[in-house]
Amino acid sequence: ADMQPFLKADKRLMALDVEMEYMFSTWFDVGFLELRTINWDSPASLIEKLIQYEAVHDIKDWADVKNRLDSDRRCYGFFHPRLPEVPLIFVEVALMDEMADAITPLLDETAEPTDLNKATTAIFYSISNTQTGLRGVSFGDSLIKRVVETLKEEFPKLRTFATLSPIPGFRSWLTKHAAQMLEKLSDKERAALGRAVGFEPPGAGHFLAAAETPLALDARSPVRQVLMKCAAHYLGQETDGGKPLDPVARFHLGNGSRVERLNWAGDPSAKGVKQSYGLMVNYLYDLKRLDRHRLLLSQGKIPVSGDVEDLYI
Repeated sequence: ADMQPFLKADKRLMALDVEMEYMFSTWFDVGFLELRTINWDSPASLIEKLIQYEAVHDIKDWADVKNRLDSDRRCYGFFHPRLPEVPLIFVEVALMDEMADAITPLLDETAEPTDLNKATTAIFYSISNTQTGLRGVSFGDSLIKRVVETLKEEFPKLRTFATLSPIPGFRSWLTKHAAQMLEKLSDKERAALGRAVGFEPPGAGHFLAAAETPLALDARSPVRQVLMKCAAHYLGQETDGGKPLDPVARFHLGNGSRVERLNWAGDPSAKGVKQSYGLMVNYLYDLKRLDRHRLLLSQGKIPVSGDVEDLYI
């Protein structure tokens, strides 16, 4: 991991990196990995690893981590026999009676746990890799498959498996492509946006300035509506080398999920607003259609729900 900043600067190190990636892929083949449940009864040293390596939603303290290991939660990690006390990757799951549309309730330490007898939905709300030196070694797809199987055995009533995911690349992408997006609007949509931002016709700068405080925009706001359209376009149509442009989308869609729903103010934190105007997305793992979704993706078509497709500009 310490050598990674130097790899691109030296062709000899790049060759070494390729060789080491192959070796690590062999040594850390998922066939050698053990899926283990991490709970409040796990050793304190292991729980400390969750706090240390959580990459999506920072764990503030022990009360926070205890909430994430409550009765209506599950946490699973892949462990290698040679590193028995350090999960290579771990996923945090919330058991619910509906698909989550915001992260704040999931992290609320005062919220009552879900009645597990009513749980029909498993929400994967955080997946964290702990070893930067193992970048390029894919654990995530196998982890999700194994976790789904484990959850179905423990909770036969579960019917829906989905994520509540950040959209880390959206805001930076829109900053560069806002003008192109506005050109795609209909005359009616452009006029409504112009009236909302006080400039007709509205320019990219006017639109982006009005979007600076997204949490203040109500459902009827043309600025909010255009942001949703842009996010749908970004997730469902923007690719790089035939793969989804957004890194989190690339991971989940590559595993056979589809873009299911956009959630306004899904993450109202400063980090959420900074990276995606507070938007979050659900990726749905429809177990009967995973192969079909992978096939669509291999053909350059990102699988999305009808609701997301309806948002396209």
